Amino acid sequence: MKKYISISLLFSFLILHSQKNTIGSLEFLDPEMEKLIDKNTKIELLADGFGWAEGPVWVDKLGGVLFSDVPNNKVYMWNENEGLSIFLEPSGMTNYSPTSKTDGSNGLALDSKGNLILCQHGDRRVARLKYSNFKSPSFEIIVDNYRGKRLNSPNDLVFDKSGSIYFTDPPYGLKMKDDDTLKELNFNGIYKWSKSKGIELLSISMKRPNGIILSKDEKTVYVGNSDKDNNVIIAFDNDNGLKNERIFFDGNKLSKSRIGLFDGLKLHSSGIIFTTGPGGVLLLDSKGKHLGTIMPGKATANCAFDSDESYLYLTSDNVLARIKLKS
Repeated sequence: MKKYISISLLFSFLILHSQKNTIGSLEFLDPEMEKLIDKNTKIELLADGFGWAEGPVWVDKLGGVLFSDVPNNKVYMWNENEGLSIFLEPSGMTNYSPTSKTDGSNGLALDSKGNLILCQHGDRRVARLKYSNFKSPSFEIIVDNYRGKRLNSPNDLVFDKSGSIYFTDPPYGLKMKDDDTLKELNFNGIYKWSKSKGIELLSISMKRPNGIILSKDEKTVYVGNSDKDNNVIIAFDNDNGLKNERIFFDGNKLSKSRIGLFDGLKLHSSGIIFTTGPGGVLLLDSKGKHLGTIMPGKATANCAFDSDESYLYLTSDNVLARIKLKS
């Protein structure tokens, strides 16, 4: 009898501890969302305790996701086998540029050779990781100025098929933002950088340009405007510059009842846009129809798919989370 009880208790213990911690809920507004996410799927909590988690990117050779902890000047790695570890420290504030905050990296991406490219708030530049000893990393500058004036604080980026970088440059890395005395540019720009032409200014029309993606055919650029007074996603035609600016999705009504501004965007192979914004991660079709929301219960900064789109990883305030997707 004692043996039976102890085995039962052990079994219960194993079941309890094999269950993953979950957070939040899902909102289904259109049947199209069910093609990507099962209604019974839960949002898994993977790690927490960060200052502000941002910029996730999946790295195949690491079998895991890298993401920034912006105010703590670190990049972390998480994978299934090893859990959480520090990947880079410092990640983006090395005293390269004058700055009024100690923010590290924000948006992260991989180039075609698998190099890690970082939007560095503190150093006010876009840089390539040269050496990844996490206690003494070395970075190579890609771009740090526009016409001789320092960038504000590059925030997010995306590569096109030719290897050019599109990136946004709001003032979030500066303590007083637009009014900071260290701000050298009197606008917050959207840029393109290429090896052949260097940096090109594409637009200065948005108050807080943030997350940025390209459509599958690269004919459209989408940018999240993380402005509490105009919380929208803007679309541009990408035709030798950004043209035909228009509102792709207006989140101002949602903002009245839900936490979060438009920030990171990612494009699923189906053409559905996953964008962080009011309530969590919104799923939008190619016409801007709101299909539903992944709602972790926290302001969500950014998201990223793994290589086969089995999971979507979320950086939400102080946590790293993920949700299983249908293949």
